[in-house]
Amino acid sequence: MRLPEQVQHYLLGHNKTMKIAIGADHAGFELKQVVSQELDKLGHEVIDLGAHTFDPLDDYPDFAINVARCVSNREVDRGVVVCGSGIGACIAANKVKGARAAMAFETYTAHQGVEHDDVNILVLGGRVTGVEVAKEILKSFLAAEFSGEERHIRRLNKVLELEQEAGL
Repeated sequence: MRLPEQVQHYLLGHNKTMKIAIGADHAGFELKQVVSQELDKLGHEVIDLGAHTFDPLDDYPDFAINVARCVSNREVDRGVVVCGSGIGACIAANKVKGARAAMAFETYTAHQGVEHDDVNILVLGGRVTGVEVAKEILKSFLAAEFSGEERHIRRLNKVLELEQEAGL
């Protein structure tokens, strides 16, 4: 079973200190500030793609797509996006080839998504996720590594084939 190029890059270049792109709309603005501080506290390099000020008229796809492109282009190791519920930002981020965004409301999903599905973008809901829970989810996401197990590679390759077919 061949390891996808994106995964090879991740596994070979992975270390515990990562470069993380973050972004949020107005509904995720406050939680993004907490996430940024937590990432900094954990020793990660934060690339803040906005919003930089609270603007009730901004749109989640703008921030989700910017983070997803950064991750997909390997400018960063992983990404975190926050919008109101997390749903819209997750949908938008997954439209970018190479982005594998997933929502997590607890720690198991956060690490399992990385370990089994090579999730590279964590999506949080600023209106539905408490600050302390978000910090624990973030830590779980960051500590996880793709397993590289044959069954997970096989499944990931099928997803990557779909991306190719869809022209993403």
